[in-house]
Amino acid sequence: MERTVIHLDLDAFFVAVECKLNPKLKGQPLIVGGASRRGVVAACSYETRKFGVHSAMPIHMALQLCPDAKVISGDMEAYSKFSHLVTEVIAERAPLYEKSSIDEFYIDATGMDRFFGAFKWALELRERIIRESGLPISLAMSVNKLVSKVATAEFKPNAKQQINAGTEKDFFAPLAVEKLPGVGKQTAHFLHGLGVRTIRTLRQVPLKYLTSAFGRNGISLREKAEAIDSTPVVQYSEQKSISTESTFDTDTINVVKLKSILIAMVEKIAFQLREQHKLTSCITVKIRYSNFDTETKQVHVSYTSSDHVILRVVQELFDKLYTRRMLIRLVGVRLSGLVHGSHQIDFFEDTAESINLYEALDYIKHKHGSDKIVRAVTMGVSDRVRSNMNAFKG
Repeated sequence: MERTVIHLDLDAFFVAVECKLNPKLKGQPLIVGGASRRGVVAACSYETRKFGVHSAMPIHMALQLCPDAKVISGDMEAYSKFSHLVTEVIAERAPLYEKSSIDEFYIDATGMDRFFGAFKWALELRERIIRESGLPISLAMSVNKLVSKVATAEFKPNAKQQINAGTEKDFFAPLAVEKLPGVGKQTAHFLHGLGVRTIRTLRQVPLKYLTSAFGRNGISLREKAEAIDSTPVVQYSEQKSISTESTFDTDTINVVKLKSILIAMVEKIAFQLREQHKLTSCITVKIRYSNFDTETKQVHVSYTSSDHVILRVVQELFDKLYTRRMLIRLVGVRLSGLVHGSHQIDFFEDTAESINLYEALDYIKHKHGSDKIVRAVTMGVSDRVRSNMNAFKG
């Protein structure tokens, strides 16, 4: 059976929430980001985008392009609240839905046309979301997730687009290669060097050249250019926490060793957090003494997924927690209060430099394994201890 996949994307979500909370902001050039000018643009209004401002751009550069832009510090609690509201509206009506980020959703409406029009149903759902949340949202429907996502991006804001089965390749053909998800600046630059600027031209590049240049990703790139995507819509379920802990073969009182292990733990679960496009607002440290007494301390923080932020808090909690000078048999770290979001919206801590660094490190970890690049201070943490860091998802 031919699939029917709907993509919903809240338009300029952070900006829209700010305007909902303060209607006086509507129509103004807005930037949502950190308080510091060394921070980055987490989101920007369409009025600002006209000047070339875009997300992940350093704020000082954005203000050079659009000096009249108003910079607003982000409010992840408000964004999470509105995201949850929209999620509830979709959950009440969709047969199968996936929440892919704080402001994006997929719905599998396969088979719905046998009973009533899937696109008509999708439009009614969109109107309901707008009515109940007061937020603008774009929608596109096609035979798979890839085409629907590209269509939403192409026709937003306020998109209401249907790409009929059999017309996907025609729709893709004139689009720039950058419009394909996963084609970043480096890939686009390489393709441009070959004279490949449109998806139509990309299809004409022999597969052996793509695999030679990009490895297995070359196959994926060709499939995307052909509008092929079999990725299923995965039913959404809220993950509340990520945690890891390690029980030692021999109880220890060596604080340097304990802190090295905690650092390795933070590297591990913060990477998992970013891989899942999530942020944490609550950090907990756990220790278990040799007599099996167990103690924990936690603290609430601004939403983050950055190693250096989480690590600083974990070390502070451990210093407050470990006061009995007894042997320790277990340590653990837990990240909770999770919401969907990118580490680019770590409003108060991140700079363009730190974001670029994390993206580079995460790329290496994703490609070669999370243990292939670690902080020097954790080099003494044995492979056995690392393998004993049991990860838990709640």
